[in-house]
Amino acid sequence: MTLSVDLYFSFRSPYSYLALPKTMNMVATYDVAVNLKPVYPLAVRVPDFFKKTNPQFARYVVLDSSRVARFEDIPFRFPRPDPIVQDMTTLEVAKHQPYIHRLTRLGALAQTQGRSLAFVGAIAPVLWDGSVSGWNEGDHLARAAEKAGFDLATMDAAISAEPDRYEAVIAENEKAHAASGHWGVPTFVFEKEPFFGQDRIELLIWRMKSKGLASR
Repeated sequence: MTLSVDLYFSFRSPYSYLALPKTMNMVATYDVAVNLKPVYPLAVRVPDFFKKTNPQFARYVVLDSSRVARFEDIPFRFPRPDPIVQDMTTLEVAKHQPYIHRLTRLGALAQTQGRSLAFVGAIAPVLWDGSVSGWNEGDHLARAAEKAGFDLATMDAAISAEPDRYEAVIAENEKAHAASGHWGVPTFVFEKEPFFGQDRIELLIWRMKSKGLASR
């Protein structure tokens, strides 16, 4: 019997990106379906989060995520541009957010097709693996999407025609994420039990094995 896991994912989260290789390997190795559910990052959900948190928070995330990437041998560099428009001196988050809204809505559209993990697995490296500067320009995203079987222009057109539909999908994801027992990303949820962080995938597999997880 195929087991099912929900994965709450943000395109701005380095740890969400760093979780993808192990997630893909888990799906390839075991009889499990991962339902990736994109959510907006904290900078959108809680705009004053970075102003209220300890100033060491962001510095540590930069240090630790880079370290994790080196340890796991995952190509990594913070996106250029940042998916969130934010003044990192004042920590003010701009009201107009063209990048993260587009990315998250695209993920939501792929979710409605049952293919969000494949879409995000293709798109996220364009932002994060360091091979592209100006990931939002040219055909970088379109070529990545095409490799995963998506037509980016068609997706953008569908979202432009019904933006509220995909915002509703994201809002429902955020509601379910909040109800799962954790607020951070990536959060995996199996049978209502949350597993937060890219370093909890082995623990998640252990739990699923106790519920009959089989190899492919």
